[in-house]
Amino acid sequence: MSASNRLAIDGGTPVRSVMLPYAHQQIDEADIAIVGAVLRSDWLTTGPRIPEFEAGLATATGARHAIAFSSGTAALHGATAAAGLGRGDEAITSPMTFVATANAILYVGAEARFADIDPGTLLIDPAGVEAAITSRTRALLPVDYAGQPADYEALRRIAERAPGGPLTIIADASHSLGATRAGRAVGTLADLTVLSLHPAKILTTGEGGAVLTDSDTLADRLRRFRNHGIATELAARTDWTYAMVELGYNYRLTDIGAALGSSQLGRLGAFLARRRSLAARYLERLKGHPLVDLPVVEPGVDPAWHFCFIQLRLDRLSVDRGGVYRALRAEGIGVNVHYIPVHFHPYYRQRYPELSFPVAEGAYQRLLTLPLHAGMSIADVDDVVAAVDKVTSAYRVG
Repeated sequence: MSASNRLAIDGGTPVRSVMLPYAHQQIDEADIAIVGAVLRSDWLTTGPRIPEFEAGLATATGARHAIAFSSGTAALHGATAAAGLGRGDEAITSPMTFVATANAILYVGAEARFADIDPGTLLIDPAGVEAAITSRTRALLPVDYAGQPADYEALRRIAERAPGGPLTIIADASHSLGATRAGRAVGTLADLTVLSLHPAKILTTGEGGAVLTDSDTLADRLRRFRNHGIATELAARTDWTYAMVELGYNYRLTDIGAALGSSQLGRLGAFLARRRSLAARYLERLKGHPLVDLPVVEPGVDPAWHFCFIQLRLDRLSVDRGGVYRALRAEGIGVNVHYIPVHFHPYYRQRYPELSFPVAEGAYQRLLTLPLHAGMSIADVDDVVAAVDKVTSAYRVG
């Protein structure tokens, strides 16, 4: 092997001298200025910036209501509660997700059930969902993996004819703000749509989340749930009195976060355009690669591209995914893995010891998340591709 091709993990020169992170927030001077203005104002916690941000988010997504939460996980919890899930109920989700999706089902006392995924998109398989439905099923929680919306048309048909139907569809759209399917925007595809506004996501409030819905009833439940179960928002009160009408939580977003979110909403289109351009470059450069499989994008879908993933052709490599991961990190490429299947975690293994989902499990063994964020350049993508070529070629067998 020539000196130029020697892997950095073996003492060679890395493709990049400074690590390229897989995700990174994009903060500009306008963001800093608006947050500074809030810090100088009378409100730091929930105040006038919240409805301003919620109105902007609703307009951007086409939803009737946007209800801001303190985190994406809090928003998931709010959505499962607003949907009326409780003890004795079941909800079906994907094993290929962060644990918060399934945890939100358990938070309200319901049982999580899972359906396997499509091997190309890694989205939940509607046929698997239908097979998993029982008389206790009350909701479906598809996950818009990597920013591609799930097949909500098929899921809606299944939900309508379910034994206990119609089932509530709660979209975990933590990855897919700004995506469309068949011309319809995320936020209009499900009964409840949950967003994450974590710094790694499409746009950020620092830490935060939101639920989108067209239902006035669900929106009212969500607002109470995030605010201790209190019937009226602070701005609607005329004196000191208020009434707690149900058990709720303090899941409120701060005005600081809402102001940042409003500023970032003004650049949502630019963020999405950059991510789509970078993803297109990845797909172009890696098309036909003999050692990796690329994401499958379904017809009529325009993903938001929260991240881009590859699946390694391990049958053609002399090392496992861990070996490739370590070698790419040594090359200065901040690859990651999304996700450890939910049922692999010790808590879920103990709770549901019989679970097995061959497609999700097989994908997990081969998955790598490539860096993708709006601060990257085309040259950064080319560095990632060069490193993938370098590492996989070094480990190729046959």
